[in-house]
Amino acid sequence: MRVAQLVPALGDGGVERSAVEMAARLSAEGHPNWVVSAGGRLEAELAALGTGHLRLEIGRKSPLAIRANATRLARWIDAEGIDLIHARSRAPAWVGWLASRRARRKPAFLTTFHGVYGHKGALKRWYNGAMLRGPVVIANSEFIRDHLQTVYGVAPGRILVAPRGVDEARFDPAKVSGAATAAIRTEFGAGDCPLLVLVARISRWKGHRLLLDALEQVTDLPWRLALVGGTDSGTLEAELRARVSDGPLTDRVIFTGSRSDIPAILAAADLAFSVSTEPEAFGRAVIEAGAMETPVIGAAHGGTLETLVAGETGWMVPPGDATALAERIRAALTAPEGAQAMGRAGRAHVLSRFTTRHTLDAELEGYRRALAERGAA
Repeated sequence: MRVAQLVPALGDGGVERSAVEMAARLSAEGHPNWVVSAGGRLEAELAALGTGHLRLEIGRKSPLAIRANATRLARWIDAEGIDLIHARSRAPAWVGWLASRRARRKPAFLTTFHGVYGHKGALKRWYNGAMLRGPVVIANSEFIRDHLQTVYGVAPGRILVAPRGVDEARFDPAKVSGAATAAIRTEFGAGDCPLLVLVARISRWKGHRLLLDALEQVTDLPWRLALVGGTDSGTLEAELRARVSDGPLTDRVIFTGSRSDIPAILAAADLAFSVSTEPEAFGRAVIEAGAMETPVIGAAHGGTLETLVAGETGWMVPPGDATALAERIRAALTAPEGAQAMGRAGRAHVLSRFTTRHTLDAELEGYRRALAERGAA
């Protein structure tokens, strides 16, 4: 089968990583495949996999841009003989769905619902409805499956749950040397004190402010925080940097920017966080830390309720509660042996349920269903 995945761009984020993981699987199994996007840092990785890339700004949301992109994509679908379009975001889904109808070839169309999206008001729900146009809708968690049924009324038989996963070969603490972790700790200024890590794009809902609020209550203990990830908001990043430089957290927080060595960073860390103030549709941060035997403190909502086992692989705190988060950080830092045991339990939990193989097996079942529906049409 000849497959095209549609994403807005190829930067940081779980959506982009999911596309690259599927590209690797398709290429390994001998299926010609492409990613359609505006491009970005991961293009080189796709090329190394043998995956094609069509540069098209399909993340543009204006109706004129969507229609123009759909026309161009339809021509490309016919030229390349594409059998299946897999959209992973809303504007690309509109482009892909329209193109699949305009193309002579009429490829199968399906989507993966990677987020909750704003859905207050009929217009927003209509716009989100592009993600529901195919015969199969892949949900990236049980939380999203329930959301699809309760908010959009999607029939259970149309939904296929494919929880995200980690590459267990890449996220393997045994493959990270002591020298590598020591180098990261030195680079981040941790020295012998606990290294805390939040791996998340700097975005207003990812919990950066909340974490700083909490840590300002724990300045009597030694620790160093690394904020790892690119930014969705230069304004927010500037606000966070100013707060750190002018307040009680001076010299205790480092902004690393986007990094490709996430497994090694997590292996070097003593504690990781997933403290988004809005529910994560799934949230890779928990399972990536767990795979590297790093204990996690997570907000008790969304996909985190599925990936983190409270009291066994980490701890839950009420969403948005800086005081509760501070108390949990203090408890973890003052009982490091218990935290380390939770980290070890985290890896076993992740490998039993949340690997890339499990994810891709489920998504490929979605491909088979969509192609079967196309054949029956």
